Amino acid sequence: MHTDRTAATSTTRFSVQVDASLRDAGWQPGRWDIKQAEFWADALRGHESPAGHRHAVFPAAVEAWAEFGGLRVSTAEAGRQIASSPLHLDPLHGLHMARTLADLGRALDTEVAPLGEETDSRALLAIDTEGRVYTLDHTGDWYLGADIDQALATLIAGREPVRLTAG
Repeated sequence: MHTDRTAATSTTRFSVQVDASLRDAGWQPGRWDIKQAEFWADALRGHESPAGHRHAVFPAAVEAWAEFGGLRVSTAEAGRQIASSPLHLDPLHGLHMARTLADLGRALDTEVAPLGEETDSRALLAIDTEGRVYTLDHTGDWYLGADIDQALATLIAGREPVRLTAG
């Protein structure tokens, strides 16, 4: 275990806590599963809601899926401001949320794709074309960070997300 902590401090990309949680879930620098990411892209592109809504698929989403997709991240440490969130980074959690994601994208003047879910609350994680990450739950829509790294740090470290408000 000591070597894992040593490895966790050797990176500058994530804090020790976030790095350790990601590594425990199977992530490592350079992880890249483009075949799985393409499978998810095809599944999302091929899905149409009964009302005709379709998913947006774009490079920022595919890149996030390739690096972090499939990970089940759990945290044992208390969060800084709120409880840290266990995650399952699988975009198919949002398969039946095409309309909700399209609505969020219109409100933000961008496109939004599913990223995964917070497993305890079932909140949907989503990413936009610029790589910004959001979570949607029964209490509203929340901004997690300007990129996947910031969003993972927010969720794993238990930082308070920013509520999106109608502009």
